[in-house]
Amino acid sequence: MFKPTDLFDLHQTEHAALFEGCEYAWDALKRLQDYLATHLRPGLHNHCDGVAWIGEEVSIGEGTVVEDGAMIQGPAIIGRNCLIRHNAYIRSQVIVGDGCVVGNACELKHCVLFNHCEVPHFNYVGDSILGHRAHLGAGVKISNLKVLAGNVTVELEGRPFDTGLRKLGALVGDHAQVGCNAVLNPGSILGRNAIIYPCVNWRGILPANLLAKNQAAIEVVMQRPRET
Repeated sequence: MFKPTDLFDLHQTEHAALFEGCEYAWDALKRLQDYLATHLRPGLHNHCDGVAWIGEEVSIGEGTVVEDGAMIQGPAIIGRNCLIRHNAYIRSQVIVGDGCVVGNACELKHCVLFNHCEVPHFNYVGDSILGHRAHLGAGVKISNLKVLAGNVTVELEGRPFDTGLRKLGALVGDHAQVGCNAVLNPGSILGRNAIIYPCVNWRGILPANLLAKNQAAIEVVMQRPRET
């Protein structure tokens, strides 16, 4: 399930060429800097509500609204009809598809968002690829760097496989959803329509159409008046 087409509908991005010849989907991240250097045509066709800081190497499509306080460093390509909300921080080497939401206090760095992807509230997305209509709940963080030294690995045929990347966050397949305040650890891969419940600390591979729950017990007790 590591090929680009295993996880993503390449018709739902104008940048399918980024994935051409990639054996593994994460290989596209290795090409991202060069791809932007070749394909980026700076131009701002958006509307700003208030004052935003936008760098010179940024392309923004028609119908996109950039709200007050946003900072788009670039190089970055942002598609049409997106909403870049107040205080969003889009750093270098970012592609955002059409109809996406990048919300308040969200930070994006070296990542690709397919069309209609939503990163709406207090999210960090680094060194990752999020598929068509993928959704992150409020406070979801994608960790992209191991605590221990070395490249990020994924499990392939029961063994650790070196991705060749020191930094790799997550591959989140089309229509996958991640609940509020969950953490995706380095090298996490979610198949199409996979669901991560809120507050889950996820590591590894969740195949398509499966759901990961947090089984922590919840205690329910009778309310008693406090002693004075």
